Amino acid sequence: MDTGVLVSAFAFGGVPAKAVIKAFRESDIYVSPEVLQEYRETPLKLEERGKITHDQMQALIAGIAAVVAHAKIVYPLEKLSLCRDPEDNMVLECCHAAKASMLITGDRDLLEIADLPFELRIITAQAFVED
Repeated sequence: MDTGVLVSAFAFGGVPAKAVIKAFRESDIYVSPEVLQEYRETPLKLEERGKITHDQMQALIAGIAAVVAHAKIVYPLEKLSLCRDPEDNMVLECCHAAKASMLITGDRDLLEIADLPFELRIITAQAFVED
């Protein structure tokens, strides 16, 4: 799961929250050190920019902590340059290192990747919930 799905799930609820619950029940969740760093930085940045309230930030931190406690950590050895947004490559690197079969995201830069050199299904939270 990318950071955007977690932000939506824990700060706003809705379909992303349902996707997180389903992932907890049915899937392994993987993180890498780079992804963990993004998880640490994002809540504070969003609150500083006025995109979420303080209460939403606290809910997001608690939710991310629960995900991290449930997740398995992988250490990508290979750098990838597959996404038009270079910052999103760390998510793909994590998926590749984990040999993940699926990535849940709302990020168009990831969703629109046509060809990957490894097997990975990139889908929205809505598609995952309906799957």
